[in-house]
Amino acid sequence: MSLEIPGTVRVPVGVVVERRPGATPWAEYAWQAREVIEDAPEAPPWTVLREESGRTLFLAGTAEVALHPTDTDNYIHNLQQDPPRAWVVLRPVAEAPGFALKTVTVDAGEAQLYAESGTDLLEALPMPPGLRLLLERFVAEHHREREFHKRKRDKADTEALGRRSRVDGP
Repeated sequence: MSLEIPGTVRVPVGVVVERRPGATPWAEYAWQAREVIEDAPEAPPWTVLREESGRTLFLAGTAEVALHPTDTDNYIHNLQQDPPRAWVVLRPVAEAPGFALKTVTVDAGEAQLYAESGTDLLEALPMPPGLRLLLERFVAEHHREREFHKRKRDKADTEALGRRSRVDGP
């Protein structure tokens, strides 16, 4: 059974992550996502791209950015930023190198949910130009203005809330 929303588009992207020596005695390394790339090379996750001065750049892996037709309001808000963002989520794991690429999203609401977990490393990076163009086209095709409906409260039954007298039985 698939819960995929009809019209959903998935775009593969790669993520470049930097590991540098920690600045405090409590952390051996500091990690930071550096770039989202559109045409990621075929390579296993955590392939070393470059090492210099104690810093190492890794291709953390690839992820799919999911574009859902029901989330176009969030995409519009993102496209209005200067520059639009792609959020990368890295999750701590026991295996080396210590993080796993969890997801990449262009939905600020989804990114906020990952930020609230407190354990994930969340980085907001500039959106690649090709992904931005695809997102703009996706929004143009799928966005529908939805009228705001204010919810009305039900009328309370005041008699149901009142005190009842004891009824003497037979």
